[in-house]
Amino acid sequence: MLDLESRGLPAGFVASSEFRDAAAAQGGSLGIAPKSLFVPHPIQDRTDAEMAELARDAIDGIKRLIVKS
Repeated sequence: MLDLESRGLPAGFVASSEFRDAAAAQGGSLGIAPKSLFVPHPIQDRTDAEMAELARDAIDGIKRLIVKS
């Protein structure tokens, strides 16, 4: 993400809420605060229909991660 942003390209990441603390710790150790979107956990046992609904619910947040402000 740092490389993309250094080239003027917006970047961010999507992860399940279970990884919020880990993402904060990793960002802190790297000295960065990347844009992020956390979706409800868990992911792995969801059906295709549930994943599609999760994506629909998250799409506006995902757009905010990648649209240059």
